[in-house]
Amino acid sequence: MRKEAALKRLKRIEGQVRGVAKMVEEDRYCMDVMMQIAAVQQALRGVSRELMHQHLEHCVHDAVAKGDKGREGILYKEMLDLIYKYSR
Repeated sequence: MRKEAALKRLKRIEGQVRGVAKMVEEDRYCMDVMMQIAAVQQALRGVSRELMHQHLEHCVHDAVAKGDKGREGILYKEMLDLIYKYSR
């Protein structure tokens, strides 16, 4: 994901979060607020997936292609740690 695209999506998410805060301020129906929170979480997961894809496609691929075993091992561990965090 290009930097510009990531920032555009994150700014959209920021607007969603502000909308959720406004809903809470206005004492909106709890289920409606929770639905919007779920939408924000899903949007953030989407950005994360795209960033992970780019990381694998560029950083990890480059380390493997160059035969850089040290860097490859570090990146492998980073990815495993991230996957474990995602799976909770």
